[in-house]
Amino acid sequence: MYAWIWRKLPFGFWGKLTGSLGLAAATTALLWYVVFPWATPLLPFDDVQVGADTQQGPAQEDPNAVDPSAPNGPDAIPYSTASNAPHPSTSATPKKSKSSSVVIPGD
Repeated sequence: MYAWIWRKLPFGFWGKLTGSLGLAAATTALLWYVVFPWATPLLPFDDVQVGADTQQGPAQEDPNAVDPSAPNGPDAIPYSTASNAPHPSTSATPKKSKSSSVVIPGD
């Protein structure tokens, strides 16, 4: 099929290349703006059911929900957004060695 389209397009190599890109763009636009919007209501993508017994009884409380009345709130960030450097009081202090002399093997 693609070979047939390539043979039927006019104007040599560059014309065929431009024509084939134009046909691909036109096909994509037709699908994107006409076919997919028409088919969306017919497809079951919005029929989502999560959890057990979602069809019976009242809605259950989500166990993973964040309580907005918590002291730090759901939007509290536990780190600094101003820089990558940690706060000096939380950074690790270098460990001091017990001896300052260097031992060279063979002495």
